[in-house]
Amino acid sequence: MTPALYMAGGVERVLTLKANYFAEKFGYDITIILTEGKDKPLFYPLSPKVKVINFDLNFEELWTCSFLKKIWVYLPKQYRFKKLLTAELMRIRPDITISLLRRDINFITEIKDGSKKIGELHVNRANYRSFDGEPSNIFKQLFEKFWMKSLVSHLKKLDKFVVLTHEDRAAWPELKDVEVIPDPLSFVPDKISPLTEKRVIAVGRYHYQKGFDLLLKAWKMVEIVCPEWQLAIFGQGNMAPYQTLAAELGLDTSRCHLYGPTANIQEEYNNSSLFVFSSRYEGFGMVLVEAMACGLPVVSFACPCGPRDIITDGIDGILVEKENVDALAHQLISIIHDEQKRQFMARAAQKKAVTFQMEQIATRWRNLFEEVIG
Repeated sequence: MTPALYMAGGVERVLTLKANYFAEKFGYDITIILTEGKDKPLFYPLSPKVKVINFDLNFEELWTCSFLKKIWVYLPKQYRFKKLLTAELMRIRPDITISLLRRDINFITEIKDGSKKIGELHVNRANYRSFDGEPSNIFKQLFEKFWMKSLVSHLKKLDKFVVLTHEDRAAWPELKDVEVIPDPLSFVPDKISPLTEKRVIAVGRYHYQKGFDLLLKAWKMVEIVCPEWQLAIFGQGNMAPYQTLAAELGLDTSRCHLYGPTANIQEEYNNSSLFVFSSRYEGFGMVLVEAMACGLPVVSFACPCGPRDIITDGIDGILVEKENVDALAHQLISIIHDEQKRQFMARAAQKKAVTFQMEQIATRWRNLFEEVIG
């Protein structure tokens, strides 16, 4: 179960990859149950062997409601969701039911369809209920505390709980049946970067979480010392605030480029020589693995959670204290000036990325499924 598959998000991409692989390679009978976007096309191609059921509940209506109205809109939708999902699982009688831990986690373990229940979390615990830079208040703090206590009580009833990193695994001391399985690499590159272009690349949504404001501040220092190098950022979302910040910082617009999303991110990796990761927090950080697979050395904030599980500091990348702009700039300048180190890290990064290929990750999931089925 997951809300939707019409968006170009990381969760949507990973779910599609795994469903396709298990249906095509292992012959699994897979059904994906959605609640949103009934008349919208799926963003990522899905195997014809995978069934999709959409309850068309439109929980997205809540996005535009006031707090009080949210309650009146949410409760009947949630009641209908529970009724529909219960009926569907009783009809399908699956061996395994996987929740991506949205609204269904509130009742999924109560459905007696005979299936083993697995929860899969794509956000680290500290930021699972995040207000992304909004000022906090006592109401929000109380709500988050109550919500997390309720969530943990539901997670304890699962047969398995899957997180993406060992760092996040340590954040759930209340739970016993926790497994760490990272996201799979979304592609195997057909070529790697020759590391000849003097360009640093960053990829992600134009969003507070991704820390592009911190990156631009660091780049202000880098472009002074490394005048031949360029920065290119690719991503979806509203780039206007970042364009304004770049202008306020006086960045050279001929060497600092803010782009929208690209249909061929592999080509952009291959036309770069260094990847920078400036997120404030992550669930995993798949773009790190993508860049490493394309033979790019990486410089990354050691944010929670993901980079510490992916990067071996000083070997296949560089970890920098989270949100430390000066340290990020210093490490970027250091590796830009050290071609031998870039080449060494690039080779090590490629080797590390192999461990995240779909074959390896699918085997870990299959072993988990066989374990819970017994």
